[in-house]
Amino acid sequence: MTSLNDLYTKQGQSAWIDNLNRPSILGGGLAGLVDRGIRGVTSNPTIFEKAMTGSDAYDEQFARLIADDTVEAAFWAMAIDDVSAACDILAGVHSSSGGADGFVSLEVSPSLAGNTEGTIEAARSLHSRVDKANLMVKIPATLEGVPAVRTMISEGRNINVTLIFSLGRYAEVIEAYLSGLEILSKAGGDLSQVHSVASFFVSRVDTEVDRRLSESSADKALFGKAAVAQAKLAYALFQEKFSGARWQALADAGAHPQRPLWASTSTKNPAYPDLLYVDTLIGPSTVNTMPDATVEAFLDHGTVDRTIDQGVDEARASLEALAGAGVDMDDVSVVLERQGVASFLDSWNKLLGSLEEKAAATAGRSR
Repeated sequence: MTSLNDLYTKQGQSAWIDNLNRPSILGGGLAGLVDRGIRGVTSNPTIFEKAMTGSDAYDEQFARLIADDTVEAAFWAMAIDDVSAACDILAGVHSSSGGADGFVSLEVSPSLAGNTEGTIEAARSLHSRVDKANLMVKIPATLEGVPAVRTMISEGRNINVTLIFSLGRYAEVIEAYLSGLEILSKAGGDLSQVHSVASFFVSRVDTEVDRRLSESSADKALFGKAAVAQAKLAYALFQEKFSGARWQALADAGAHPQRPLWASTSTKNPAYPDLLYVDTLIGPSTVNTMPDATVEAFLDHGTVDRTIDQGVDEARASLEALAGAGVDMDDVSVVLERQGVASFLDSWNKLLGSLEEKAAATAGRSR
C-alpha cells in the first residue's frame, strides 16, 4: 500500500495522473502507476503535443496513417489508440469501483472552445470512436462549452468539464450537470451509468493573483492564498448543491455526484511547498490529477489527512481581504480562462505543425 492508496481508502479522494504517452503505455509505466494507487488519467492538447513530438513511438503508425489521410485525422487516430489502451489498463480500477473510477479523459479540439454545436458533435464522435465505459470526454467550461456539457449529460455520456477558474462558472457547471441528469431521467435514461468531474484549475489562480498583488503595496500575507481558498469554497458549494430535495430525487434514481477535480496542482512558485495544492485539498468525493513530479512528491512525503473543509471561514476571509486589496477575482477568472484556451490552442497548433513537418519529411524519404 502507498500513500496514494491511502488517499482513496482513508479519505475518499482519487489520485489521477495528468499525463498520457505511448512509451508509458507500452513500457508498463502507466500500469506501474496504477499498481501504486493512480486511479485515472487526464490528457490535454499540451500533453499530446509533448508526447507526439518528443518520442519516436508514434512514427511508424503516423507514416501509415498519412498515406491515406490528413495530419489532423492521423492525430486523432493516434490519440484514440493511446486513450483506448489507457482505458484498458484502468479497466480493473473501473470494475472494482463499480464504475465510479478508473477513467481516462480525452479533450475535444481546443479550436471548438467557442462553438457549442461543434463541441457537441465532437464529443459524440469521441465517445463513439473510443467506445469504452471508462472514457471521459473533456469539454472546456467556456460560456459556449457549458451548454454542450448539459447536452452530453442528458445523453448519458461521461464528461470531464475542464478549465474552471471561478466559483460563478463552477455553479453554472453544476447546474448543467443537474439539469442534464433531469432531462435524461425524464427520457427514461439510466442515471447510474453517468459520471462526471468538474476540473477546477488551482495553481494558475495564485500565479495571476500574486502577479496582481506584486504590482501593489498589498499585504505579503495575501500571497499564495487565493487558489486554495477558492478551492475550499468550491468544495463547500459542491456539498451544498449535492444535497437537498433536488439532488436527492436524482440520487434516488441512481445519479452520482459530479466530483470536484483539482487540476493544475503542480506548484509554479518555487517559494511555495511542492504539495501546496495537494495536501491542502484532500477530502471525500474529490479527485486530484497530478503531473508526474507531483505524484512522486506525494508518494515520498504527502500527508493523508482530510483538509478540504478545514479553515473554510479563513478561506472566505482571504478572498474578502483580496477584494479589499483590489483583486477582482471575476476578472482573474476571465483572464485565466482566456489564457487557458489560448495555451491549449497554441499547443494544438504546434502539434499539427510538427506533424505536418514530419509528414513532409516522411513523404520526402518515400520518393
